[in-house]
Amino acid sequence: MLKKIRVGVSVALFSLITFYFLDFAGLMPDEISGWPARIQLVPAIVGCAVITLAVLLALTLLFGRVYCSSVCPMGVYQDIVAWVAKRAAKKKRYKFSKAKNILRISMLAAAGAVFLKFPLALGLIDPYSAYGRVAANIFRPVYMAGNNVLEAIFTSFGSYTFYKTDVFVASVLSFAVAALTLLTIGYLAWRHGRTYCNTICPTGAILGFLSKFSIFKIRIDKSKCSSCGACEMTCKAACISSKQKAVDSSRCVSCFSCLNVCRKDALKYSPSLAPAKDANAATAERPVDEGRRRFLTAGAATVAAAPAAAIGSEASRLTGKSKYVRQQPILPPGAVSAENMLKHCTSCHLCISKCPSRALKPAFMEYGLAGMMQPMMYFEKGFCNYDCTVCSEACPTGAITPLTKDEKHLNQGGHVVFTRDICVVQTAETNCGACSEHCPTQAVTMIPYKNGLTIPHVNVEICIGCGGCEFICPVRPFRAIHVEGHAVQGKAKPFEEQEKEEKVIEGFGF
Repeated sequence: MLKKIRVGVSVALFSLITFYFLDFAGLMPDEISGWPARIQLVPAIVGCAVITLAVLLALTLLFGRVYCSSVCPMGVYQDIVAWVAKRAAKKKRYKFSKAKNILRISMLAAAGAVFLKFPLALGLIDPYSAYGRVAANIFRPVYMAGNNVLEAIFTSFGSYTFYKTDVFVASVLSFAVAALTLLTIGYLAWRHGRTYCNTICPTGAILGFLSKFSIFKIRIDKSKCSSCGACEMTCKAACISSKQKAVDSSRCVSCFSCLNVCRKDALKYSPSLAPAKDANAATAERPVDEGRRRFLTAGAATVAAAPAAAIGSEASRLTGKSKYVRQQPILPPGAVSAENMLKHCTSCHLCISKCPSRALKPAFMEYGLAGMMQPMMYFEKGFCNYDCTVCSEACPTGAITPLTKDEKHLNQGGHVVFTRDICVVQTAETNCGACSEHCPTQAVTMIPYKNGLTIPHVNVEICIGCGGCEFICPVRPFRAIHVEGHAVQGKAKPFEEQEKEEKVIEGFGF
């Protein structure tokens, strides 16, 4: 019964969080599908979500690593691969191996580098962020292609239940990293079960330490155990030693598979306030404890040595016919600053998946090495909708802070730059005005030019950097109008306030 409950919970949470990344049509409300993304451990730590951390801590101290078995999407993915492997190779067997504590501590210490603005290390090995990139960059394009196939079939029968959408990959780098992650972890799960969880994963290392003190554990009744090895061969975490008749609770992920195979009823998932000895206790109990204490020192040293992230220079205006180079990438609305992004973003790409206008994409080196794959605004495929706050509502780490619509309307992530020399009004002497029509704040307006023509005029004080003007500009290959980003987001002046000031100035005759 315990295993059935665990499988049911795992499938439900895994399906919800996966569909949350895939759902480009908004079929499921965020209140239903979004909460599994907000109960992940590393995002909760980075975002200082105290309530979530308290619940996960209590859950682990009570029941062991149930987070790893049911809540973590990467953990469930490994179980799915292991399940397929077991059926593909009917004689699939696991065997006990000693805990690789030095590797676990080293990976956890490396993950701590995020606190000094180097989130790339943590983002690459955090299981939630790694799975998020896989879902956003691999599963989502496949899902969208499947939608287009159904659209073609249903349309041929006169039904318009589905609509066609563009199938795209947001970033070649992110796709490559996601594919490598999927294949590497999948291979480890196929061959060795939960190796990733107990050697590389920082979440596994943290919860593994806590689970040693959990009340409920898998325990072996030595008086009943015949050392047949059935439980050891079933354990995907390789933490049961049938020879020593012991379970390494720091690596046990509470999958309960071992309970069903013991013919002697020697295995129990039971509560006890007395500490249980691990499978490594006979040879390594005290060194492991010492190693755990040394972890704090090693972690602090690693964090202290982490390099500071490189932030781009302040925005500057460029004119002329040469190609402009954006001096500062444009942060998602609500990101506050480049520094805040570097401190909190783990590159899970949830905001990129949820952006309805495709205005977000993973950065390459725009934020420097430390900010690779973090989201940035990009206006080739779309622009930031004036009333949209989806990305700020979806972010689970606090890298993008929640904004109301009124706050979004004044959030200034950049400013508009007009290159008059290449505008079609001047070069072709024809009317355009597309940029002005797409500006929601009237930061771009048309003023008299010559021969009855009008030409764009910009007001950077009321511009919010949404990119509507840049997206719609017909000039190619270099846009006549573009947005320069701000390293620190500010507050734009409301149009009504600007209008009042202009009327006052006109009243004085200026």
